[in-house]
Amino acid sequence: MTAFWKANQRKLAPWLFLAPGLLMFAVYVIGPIFESMWISLYDWDGLGEARWIGTANYVELFDDDAFYTSLKNNVIWLVLYMLAVPAGLLIAIFLNQTITGIRIYKSLFFFPFVISQVVVGLMFSWFYAPDFGLFYKLIEVFTGQGIAILAEDRFVTYGIIAAGLWPQIAYVMILYLTGLNNVAPDQVEAARLDGAKGWRMLWYVILPQLRPATFIAVVVTVIGALRSFDLVSIMTDGGPFGSSRVLSFYMYEQALSEYGYRMGYGAAIAVVLFAIMMVFISGFIWKMWRDETER
Repeated sequence: MTAFWKANQRKLAPWLFLAPGLLMFAVYVIGPIFESMWISLYDWDGLGEARWIGTANYVELFDDDAFYTSLKNNVIWLVLYMLAVPAGLLIAIFLNQTITGIRIYKSLFFFPFVISQVVVGLMFSWFYAPDFGLFYKLIEVFTGQGIAILAEDRFVTYGIIAAGLWPQIAYVMILYLTGLNNVAPDQVEAARLDGAKGWRMLWYVILPQLRPATFIAVVVTVIGALRSFDLVSIMTDGGPFGSSRVLSFYMYEQALSEYGYRMGYGAAIAVVLFAIMMVFISGFIWKMWRDETER
């Protein structure tokens, strides 16, 4: 055994360090994923006896208007949440300068990242509140009539997304600030000598070196958009009339709230949400791997 360890120490040592993390990942991530898939094939209230129904939950799901409303809202979340990536990049480029008071600016832009999503939801609920909310008052001043954003099914999803974008942009900004610290200064100087500046410098010199940060920013933004539960729960509880539901909230509503206790149906929604998430993330990973192998 000692001879085997000495001969393979370099190969085995990394796996020994990784073993605790891999074990936790398998128990708390991989295991529950497969368990959710299994539960989705049952009719179960979470306490009594589970009854096998096969794919009946999925058949019901794709004939459920509330599911399509939630799916549509998730698509809107996904599209608009991607605005966090260019916005975070532009703010990071601004904060990467050495100007007077830059630390104060960094603190102000960093602030949304460190506060709880619950606090963000409450702040924006007051911001949109009829009669006394700042946004309501501003709209009233300019148009003569205020708009109760969270009570209008036409606007409620966009209002919640705006609340979510505030901390998400701060998160992306931090990722890009870290990436900008690793940009090779010699390449920047060489580009300046060749006459590159402004957008050309950004597009041809800076952005190629920020690919890892961009990949992480896109992945966490996609995940954040698809698992948007807390703001919906805090700000509207899925209302008005279920118009602001997203898949993660609808999953909770069906499986764990007083309206449902349908664990199998909730698990089916979770499986669909997981599949959508994996399509996007797998696509990003494949593209990044292809770009790396072509270099």
